[in-house]
Amino acid sequence: MSEIAFRRLDDGFGHWDALLDLILASFAYMNGRIDPPSSALALTSETLKAKAFSDIAYAALDGEQLVGCIFCRPELESLYVGKLAVLPTAQGKGIGRRLVALAETKARELGLKTLRLETRIELTDNHATFAAWGFRKTAENRHAGFDRTTSIEMRKAIT
Repeated sequence: MSEIAFRRLDDGFGHWDALLDLILASFAYMNGRIDPPSSALALTSETLKAKAFSDIAYAALDGEQLVGCIFCRPELESLYVGKLAVLPTAQGKGIGRRLVALAETKARELGLKTLRLETRIELTDNHATFAAWGFRKTAENRHAGFDRTTSIEMRKAIT
């Protein structure tokens, strides 16, 4: 792996199909494991492009290969982190942590005090990873139509 470059997704980015493939590959381990299924399964290249322009999105590139991404949306007091994805073959190399650091920088620029994310209740490895990165569980949530907890909310204070 060479030096990882990070770039904001904008009009000059033209690899929407590859970005969709990255997200689907990164989230594939969830298939059949979480209920309801991941919203990533409903994404298309077109909806992903629209999401990148309505949110704040970054890609991580190893040379020309997309290896990670993060989508963030400003809220009243937090920057919501969604669709944090790292290619399975690139995981464990600090890319996810560096993408979260970009989100922290953006939150500071926007005057927001926390990062907020949601992760599925079944994905205990994700809970542990986010906790190691400074996130703390703040709530339990359920998707519409479910009578049980389906996800947890985690927040990280921005210092």
